[in-house]
Amino acid sequence: MRDLILAIEQRTTALAMFGAGLMLVIAAFSGLWQIVSRFILEQPAEWTEVTIRLSLIWMVFLGIPTAFRQGAMISVDLLYRKSGPRLRRVLEWLIFLASLVLMLAILWWGYDYTYRTRFQTIPGIESLTMVWAYSAMPIGALFSLLAIVGQLLDPRRQELDVAQ
Repeated sequence: MRDLILAIEQRTTALAMFGAGLMLVIAAFSGLWQIVSRFILEQPAEWTEVTIRLSLIWMVFLGIPTAFRQGAMISVDLLYRKSGPRLRRVLEWLIFLASLVLMLAILWWGYDYTYRTRFQTIPGIESLTMVWAYSAMPIGALFSLLAIVGQLLDPRRQELDVAQ
């Protein structure tokens, strides 16, 4: 069962990271088009600023699972380094529970915001509803929950490997 959960988590975290990278590309090209349309064509595109903002929001929420999986989110480095194996396991459980509560709250409120704004349109892109903006929270939280469980089952503390 553990191996199945870790295999699913590995694929979903990789998918989320791919999505985060794609959102970065979209933000970069939207910014480039904004510059071209404003300063070269002298007809600014209205949709670029909103697209950049939305893609950066999505990028953050899709990048969080990778940070959780690498053990780089909620970190108590000094205490973790100076503690023995038992205290480290207690710290891992505390970090797991705190992260779990945080992501469950983001999932709950993100779903609530997404549901409440389903009829509101995005200024600058009136053909889309705010669901596209707010759904980053619950979707990112779902990916993060899997990464948090994966981190508990197979701990990685990569931030400690590169710390000075």
